[in-house]
Parts: sequence; structure tokens; C-alpha cells
Amino acid sequence: MTFSLVARCKDTGMFGLAISSSSPAVAARCSFARAGVGAVASQNITDPSLGPRTLDLMQQGSSATQAIEELQRVSQFMAYRQVLAVDNSGQTAIHSGPNSLGIWTQAQAKDVASGGNLLANADIPQAIVDGFLSTTGHLGDRLIAAMRAGLAAGGEAGPVHSAGMKIVDKVAWPSADLRCDWSEECPIENIASAWEVYKPQLDAYLQRAADPREAPSYGVPGDE
Repeated sequence: MTFSLVARCKDTGMFGLAISSSSPAVAARCSFARAGVGAVASQNITDPSLGPRTLDLMQQGSSATQAIEELQRVSQFMAYRQVLAVDNSGQTAIHSGPNSLGIWTQAQAKDVASGGNLLANADIPQAIVDGFLSTTGHLGDRLIAAMRAGLAAGGEAGPVHSAGMKIVDKVAWPSADLRCDWSEECPIENIASAWEVYKPQLDAYLQRAADPREAPSYGVPGDE
């Protein structure tokens, strides 16, 4: 009931992920990223605690592969989980338990990993990885392109209703955290529309936090 990718921009060091599901509010439970550390998606009969635990392991020096191996060693019910991780060197790792739902599969390359369950076909994650690798520009643009590629390849077995995209870069909070928690329309396109609005303002929001005296106009009535 979910397909996703985690990714690193090798040029900027940004991390990001995008995810979509037939379930409501998938990004609230399944998306995790930490600036300078990595990004993690924890999905399929979800245990949200696996996301922060994987990031903690990578922050302590584990590679993505080592972090996933540690989860497999110490965590309960991993046969029911899918966990995708990318670390600060661009190494990727994926755990897909044998009890993942429906058609489930995964694909990975340097800087990007994708996985899904209850998929329309087994080619979706590779289409997502290919969509990311064949696209240039801002990490957010590449995440959107990758999710569109997965959707075009068939997406989930049924309609998707929620989606999210998260990007981290240099600060302790996400520089972008866009969500569509429920829609009868395409939630991926809803996120894409939100990104088109948010992207031109992203740097301004970061500047306002760093030093509001140097920030551009707030764009509200009475602002000069």
C-alpha cells in the first residue's frame, strides 16, 4: 500500500524522501530525515520508531547497511517491515521482510533507494530509481520526478490517497516538509503543486530563521 524513495543530492549534501500510499497521512508515520545524517522510510505495517532508530545509528557512525543490519538483529517483527535508508556517503540499504504485503520489491543505486508493497507490478521501484537518476536540478524536483515515474509505471495496486516530501539541509528542521494527508485526487500531483509554490520561498524561510533583519519581504499586508 506504499511506494517511496530516499535520496541524497551528491552536489549539495541535501537528503530527502518522497512517499505515497492508499492509507491516510502516510508521511506522518513513515518519513524521517536528519541533516548531515541521512533519510529513512519505514513502511509496510509500519513501526515509526524504526526511522529515528536508523538515523541515530547512522549519526553514531554506522553506514546505512550497518544500521539496517542492526535493526534486523535487534528489532521485533522485522518480517513485516520495509525500511529504506541512505547515509551521508550516499550508500543505500533496504530491508524488505517476507511478510510485506502483496507485490513487494525494491531497487537501489548510489544516492537513491526505492521500495514498495501492494504494488501494481514489480517494476515500480526500479522506475522510481531510474526517474531520480535521469533527472537534474533541485533535489525536490528530482523526488517529484521519481514519484511521477513510479506512478506512470503502475504505482500501487489501488488508488493512492496520501503523499509527502521531506528535505533536510544544514539546519535541524526540515527545509521542506510537504504533505497531502488525504485526497480523492492524485496526492502526488498535490505535493508537486505545493512544491512549485514553496520552492521559490524556501531560502527566504531559512533566512528568516537565521537572521530576520536580512530576510526578504514577508509578503503580508503592511509589510514594507
